Amino acid sequence: MGVIPIGGVRVIPRSVLRAVDVAGKLGRLRSAAVTMGETLRLALDSLRAHKLRSFLTLLGVILAVTTLVAVMSVVAGLNFYVADRVANLGANVFVVDRFGIITSEDAWVKAQKRPLLTMDEFMRLRENMRTANAVAAIEGTEMDVRSGNELLENTNIQGVTPNYPEVRNMNLASGRLITEADGVHRSPVCYIGADVAKKFFSNVDPIGKTIRVGAHSYEVIGVAAAIGTAFGQSQDNYMLIPLGTYYKEWHTQRGSLTLFVQARNAEMMSASEDEARMLLRAARHLQWAADDNFGILGSDSIMTLWKDLTGNLFAVAVGLTAVFLVVGGIVIMNIMLASVTERTREIGLRRSLGARRKHIVLQFVTESSMLAAVGGVIGIVCAYALVALGRASTSIPMQMPMNAVILSLSVSTAVGLFFGIYPAMRAAKLDPIEALRADG
Repeated sequence: MGVIPIGGVRVIPRSVLRAVDVAGKLGRLRSAAVTMGETLRLALDSLRAHKLRSFLTLLGVILAVTTLVAVMSVVAGLNFYVADRVANLGANVFVVDRFGIITSEDAWVKAQKRPLLTMDEFMRLRENMRTANAVAAIEGTEMDVRSGNELLENTNIQGVTPNYPEVRNMNLASGRLITEADGVHRSPVCYIGADVAKKFFSNVDPIGKTIRVGAHSYEVIGVAAAIGTAFGQSQDNYMLIPLGTYYKEWHTQRGSLTLFVQARNAEMMSASEDEARMLLRAARHLQWAADDNFGILGSDSIMTLWKDLTGNLFAVAVGLTAVFLVVGGIVIMNIMLASVTERTREIGLRRSLGARRKHIVLQFVTESSMLAAVGGVIGIVCAYALVALGRASTSIPMQMPMNAVILSLSVSTAVGLFFGIYPAMRAAKLDPIEALRADG
């Protein structure tokens, strides 16, 4: 539809105006795309023309990104490892013991004066808790164990209640678990870990065999499935015997129980901890303002402490990364300033052919950003190699989080952008005539 004359005045319909407006916007978008494409091409050409200089320029950024990504990967892997191997107390389970989490020497000295957790207190919690599915108890010591002529050192001898394996979600490989009858009759039976079974009975069925601990002998009634290691320490070198048997043969005046309380569900964990605390405080006749003289900890408490420790490691890594990035950014700025001096004639030629100041600024800012981004990519590749090496040589499941990759690329590109602004502005302010007179 064309122009419509009305009363001698030519009126352009709105549809035509909208079409013109859309065409103008499309034209500007095409122009911007062409400009950006040309700028990227020039930046890549500049990097390719000075490969060694570009690589040396990027060393600071590469070190920064490698450090950041590697540390974030190690911390993520360690968090998963600790949650799976150390803080995994069982489903909806928390621990009541004499000490809890101690983080200072003074607190440890004071905690030594706390009373021991006794069988009476265990019975009080087991019989009176309404928010718990089960309450299990354990007490242990380390001893050398023997079978035939074989010796296994530093085995954990643990007296447990019959429900302990179920509360801790322990898997049975063969045989049976300890029963209530074993505890009542103080039977000399044991349920052994995978390391004990492998050491003494690698080629025979362990069930029914005898293991000696000091002057006492125990019949093997079950073998647990292998757990593995935690920070290089085996979790399978143990023997479980009935708690009644342990009290008869190994309990000392300094022995204190550790209680594992399983809440009814995850939502009742907090209420269950409060109930256990109330019952123990009442049993010990503590005043309302007095501190607890026992410890309660769950998986969340252990992970919070662990993340506080790894947070310090991450803070050191961030400090190193900041230093590397500042050094790398200053090097990038100096190289870009040198590049402006080298390409003064080129800048003057582009200005004389119609390039505006914003085009010159865009070219140099893009070049510095791309330079830093390439350093970020190289740093990520180096970090990936380090993480793969660490994963292959240790049992820690290191993993590279996607947020670490995104963060490192964003930070490295931002560093190039920030430190490239001054050289870009200096290039844009060059007088075209003076620039053309410069030696090429």
